[in-house]
Amino acid sequence: MKSSSDPVSLSDDLARRLKVLADPRRLRILDLLMAGVQCNCEICEALGMSKNLISHHLRVLREAGLVTVERDALDGRWISYSLDQRALQALVADVDAFFDPDRIQPRHPQCGPRRRGGKPTRKVVLQSSQER
Repeated sequence: MKSSSDPVSLSDDLARRLKVLADPRRLRILDLLMAGVQCNCEICEALGMSKNLISHHLRVLREAGLVTVERDALDGRWISYSLDQRALQALVADVDAFFDPDRIQPRHPQCGPRRRGGKPTRKVVLQSSQER
């Protein structure tokens, strides 16, 4: 994750960026941009969404630093969008670091019946939805 040592700000920053990606339309736009630079009309045609809706989602992605914008040098009305590769690499690294299985530490709760010397309760194992 980022070089700051404040785990709260790191979590907040990662949550903010993941929230941007939580919208399926933004993920479709990012997927389209993985194929290379696109203009608004190409994105609209490919995704079947209105230009103003595409513009809204592109603005959110730009504000998150994931998408870059370039105006045409000859006609500034034409705008091209592309992925910011460094920002994408940083996001992937942050997600990878946050969800690194090596971070999981063995730990026993410091409260409850085991802490007070009571009998251990029956062990209940919860399964993830993928294991069911």
